[in-house]
Amino acid sequence: MKLLAEMFTIGPGNKDHHPALRCAVGVFVPLLTLVFLGRLDLAIFASFGAFTGIYGRGEPHGTRFALQLRAGLLMLTVILLATLAARTATALNLDSAGTAWLLVPATTLVAGACSLIISWWRIRPAGSLFHIFAFAAIASIPNQPPLWQAMLVAVLTSAFCLLIGFSARVLPSHRTPWVRPRRVRRTPNEKRAAWLEGLGYLIAAGLAGSLATWAGELLGFGHNYWAMVAAVVPLVGHTTRHRVRRGIQRIIGTILGLVILAGIVLLHLEPWQTVLVMALCQFGAEMFIIRQYLLAQLFVTPLALISTLLVVPSPPDILLRDRIIETVIGAAVGISVVLAPGAWRRFRERTTTGPGKVAQSPPARQG
Repeated sequence: MKLLAEMFTIGPGNKDHHPALRCAVGVFVPLLTLVFLGRLDLAIFASFGAFTGIYGRGEPHGTRFALQLRAGLLMLTVILLATLAARTATALNLDSAGTAWLLVPATTLVAGACSLIISWWRIRPAGSLFHIFAFAAIASIPNQPPLWQAMLVAVLTSAFCLLIGFSARVLPSHRTPWVRPRRVRRTPNEKRAAWLEGLGYLIAAGLAGSLATWAGELLGFGHNYWAMVAAVVPLVGHTTRHRVRRGIQRIIGTILGLVILAGIVLLHLEPWQTVLVMALCQFGAEMFIIRQYLLAQLFVTPLALISTLLVVPSPPDILLRDRIIETVIGAAVGISVVLAPGAWRRFRERTTTGPGKVAQSPPARQG
């Protein structure tokens, strides 16, 4: 009951509308520009380039710029690798099944490597969820636009988000000191934790991607990378309870978010209206992503699927079906990975103690 109560509890606000507004503008202006230019085939590159703006949300301007610059360069690297992976699949004449299986190990490596880098740089939000999503989504596009155009859009969008990040300095009341972030000094325990976290991302993403791809071939659904994204959601958190809660919230929030998406699809919006809805969803996601993860999913789910529909039109019913199935598979795998170490320790303790033996009680805590 306590876990259930925590699942629907909302934390206090902390001027969340400031970063939410920055992120909404960061995705709205580039996408609206592409609508006017008639180049919605480049929308996905702008959407992921705009992820630069989600980092360093509560930091002073100088620190935020440094963190967003690092995060933006990492995301641009992931976008470049994704476009190259898509071209590799085309060069090898792989069918959709072959491409899906190729992307599973490639996305898994991105998951582990980016998790390690983000942890090493101490950037928040933690983990490689956005990098998994960006790499797999872009690499899955069958008809890639020219590489220079895709990267130009991503770079310009990232630079625009950097500009937005310190634009409040024009107002004296919002100006913060422009200081460089301190050099990070990591303890041996922190280094070990970073490597273990990266390993967790490798296991969760790889297992979820393989299971979703195999099940998709048997049952006829796709978008295996949604399972990989959902699998790493429970890996972020300070306690096992918090991590399990995030996994369950991901499933419930996705189901409710799909209901909202169905209503949006029924409106048959024009492209510019679709972009406006995406900006509103981005605003809502950033407003609640820290305070209430389930509520944030009501905005994240339509945002993710609308961005997919802009580039690769698909029957909405199939897209909704794939999303919920992949999310359940991924979240279940992620929760299992979170619970596995504790279950293994309990199993080892029972094995070591053996029948008829009494485990030695731990020493009493002092103070």
